[in-house]
Amino acid sequence: MSNDIAAGNTTSTLGHLALGLTLLAFGLGGTGVIDHVAAADAAGLATWVGGVTLFLVGLLALRAGDKAEGTAHTALGAFWFTWGIGAGGGDASADAAGVFLLLWALLVLTLTLASSGSGLFGQGVYGLLFVALVLLGTGALADNGALGKAGAWVAAVAGLAAWYGATAAVAGWPTALGRANRSAVPAA
Repeated sequence: MSNDIAAGNTTSTLGHLALGLTLLAFGLGGTGVIDHVAAADAAGLATWVGGVTLFLVGLLALRAGDKAEGTAHTALGAFWFTWGIGAGGGDASADAAGVFLLLWALLVLTLTLASSGSGLFGQGVYGLLFVALVLLGTGALADNGALGKAGAWVAAVAGLAAWYGATAAVAGWPTALGRANRSAVPAA
C-alpha cells in the first residue's frame, strides 16, 4: 500500500495536523454534541492554529517549491484567520457569515479539483471541507440550523480525515486502499 501524503514532507504533515485539529474543533463545536460548546468557541484555535500556523506552513512549502501544498495551506490559513477574527467571534450577521462561507467554499472547490493527482484520500479531505462549507453557508443564509449542524458534522469528519492523514504520514500507515489485481479475474 502506498501513502498519498509523503511521509518525508514535514510542512505537509504539519499543515494537515493544523487543518485537522482546527476542523475537528470547529466541527464538534457546531454539532452541539458537547454541552455549552459552540463553533465560535473554536475562534482562538482557528486564528492561531488554523490561521497563523497554516499560513506559515504554506509559506514554507512555497519556499521549498511545493506550489500545491503552499497554495492550499496559505489560502486555508487566510480563511481560518479571517474566520477566527471576524465571523467566528459572532460579530458578523448570519447572512454575512453565510456569504463568507460560500465564497471560501469556492476556494476549497479549487483546492479539491487541483488535488486530483494527490490521491483519493488527500482530495477527500478537501472535498469534505467543500461540502461542509456549502452546508454551513447555505444553512446560515437560509436560517436552517439542521443544515448548519449537518455541515458541522461533515467538517468534523474532514478534520478526522486530515488528522489521520498527518498521523499516517508520521507513523508510516497507509492512506490508500490497495487495488485488486484485475488480471486474475477471468474474462466473461
